[in-house]
Amino acid sequence: MSSDPVTLLMAALAGVMLGLVFFVGLWWTVQRGLSTRHPALLFLVSLVLRMTVAVVGFWWVADGEWDRLLACLVGFLLVRLVMTRSSRAGRGADEVGNPAEERHAP
Repeated sequence: MSSDPVTLLMAALAGVMLGLVFFVGLWWTVQRGLSTRHPALLFLVSLVLRMTVAVVGFWWVADGEWDRLLACLVGFLLVRLVMTRSSRAGRGADEVGNPAEERHAP
């Protein structure tokens, strides 16, 4: 059974929200992981929590409909694309694509 466009749009927006939770959580984990006493534990707990939220969110949004699942996945991947591109844009041109050997003075 096919879902109507409004339902698919809502599923895509839910995917965006799940993506924001997942990738902002990842960013927070990396920032905190650099200064914590037990980084492995932090990364493990963060991974389990983020994956649980994402999987349960996808399951709930899809509700057994493949087109809702696909719309949710598109929203999730859109957030990933935007966040990875914006994180690259924040770095200087010398840091993108150049090996470390080319960035130091002779």
